[in-house]
Amino acid sequence: MSTFLGSVWWMIVSLGVLVTFHEFGHYWVARRNGVKVLRFSIGFGRPLWSRRGRDGTEYVIAALPLGGYVKMLDEREGDVDPAEASQAFNRQSVWRRIAIVAAGPLANLLLCIALLWAMFVIGRPDFLPVLGQVQGIAAEAGLARGDTVLAVGERATPTWSEAAIALTTAAMDRGDLDVRVRTPEGDEATRTLRLASLPADMDERRAVRAIGLVPRSHLLPAIVGSVREDSAAWGVLADGDRITAIDGSPVDSFDAIGPLVQALGEQGGAGMVEVQRDGERLALELTPTLAEVEGRAPFWALGITPDTAQAPTPDALLRHGPLAALPAAVAETGRLASDSLGMIRRLLTGRASAENVSGPITIARYANASANLGAAWFLSFLALLSLSLAIINLLPIPILDGGHLLYYLIELVKGSPLGERAMVAGQYVGLAMLAGLMGLAFYNDILQLVR
Repeated sequence: MSTFLGSVWWMIVSLGVLVTFHEFGHYWVARRNGVKVLRFSIGFGRPLWSRRGRDGTEYVIAALPLGGYVKMLDEREGDVDPAEASQAFNRQSVWRRIAIVAAGPLANLLLCIALLWAMFVIGRPDFLPVLGQVQGIAAEAGLARGDTVLAVGERATPTWSEAAIALTTAAMDRGDLDVRVRTPEGDEATRTLRLASLPADMDERRAVRAIGLVPRSHLLPAIVGSVREDSAAWGVLADGDRITAIDGSPVDSFDAIGPLVQALGEQGGAGMVEVQRDGERLALELTPTLAEVEGRAPFWALGITPDTAQAPTPDALLRHGPLAALPAAVAETGRLASDSLGMIRRLLTGRASAENVSGPITIARYANASANLGAAWFLSFLALLSLSLAIINLLPIPILDGGHLLYYLIELVKGSPLGERAMVAGQYVGLAMLAGLMGLAFYNDILQLVR
């Protein structure tokens, strides 16, 4: 399956699952409270499939799979048979209406816990948080190659994914950050990162690199995958060569080749490149050539690419037994919720870039990528998306669940419902806010594709 088709398919699967649970939350609580549900729709637009249940509800799968809705009997939306008036949503007490509206986000929250439980039971493969390259701010703090990151701040980091998320979040705040590590010698130590010195124009999605850290798992072995024709290495190096040294400096990963080639090119003349080929050790003479690529300054190059088939394989497994997985899932849900709310706060205060707002294109890409990594990673992605859906729906924006809850809280305070004009005005404001948010999300999505 192509990347495009895979992305579309897994986005439809993801949104279908999450929206179904969300709307089922509304439906189930409405029915428990005696409210008649007219339609339960997954998707919008023209129905592709529909069936009427014995309870009178029309169940629909519609053409546009970007949401869904539950339509309840309501006297504000049309004439209601007097015999069914007691089943109308607007006739229910304010507390029952609050329960029905809050049930959707609550269903997504419970689904998040269930998905994380399943993820922990299956076991999510990952990489140990061992540092491969250390430069810049990280080197100044005393971090070194081979250190294992045990905790970032107060957050334990059993895998590199946890460490990367914690470091990225802290980089946005640009404060001092304590990192607890275990050195290659087995000693534990605490290093303090001075994140205030990060550049103001830092790309937050590459914050870990900006700090100066590259994990061991991201370093490819220094094995030649291909040699570009008519390049400096053409006819000298061969596919499968393992480069061990350049001009006397040892090479232990493909990333180390670039800086050594630059130094060799700047000093001028030829240098010796040591390689292992078919069990033999060879010393070959090479002279880097100056390469020009649009969008970057000229640089010295050999004309080789890495062998990506030799990429490191996961060496850690995030897994718990069925009983231990439940508290772990609840704790992880709390951590993800804290991270999500923190990101919203940073966006509102300007401490995080608006480029962090993503739309359906990015969701589709991540859905496909996580599905290709295996069931555990896809469950983890679904859990985060489910939690995000719950949080977004609870924002006090009219037309979202949070906006309706705000209306009902105002009704509790003033003792009577808001006037129709005020509610209509709120709906227009909500539509404008939602349209602006969606526009920003689509803009960021397209910008990422262009980049």
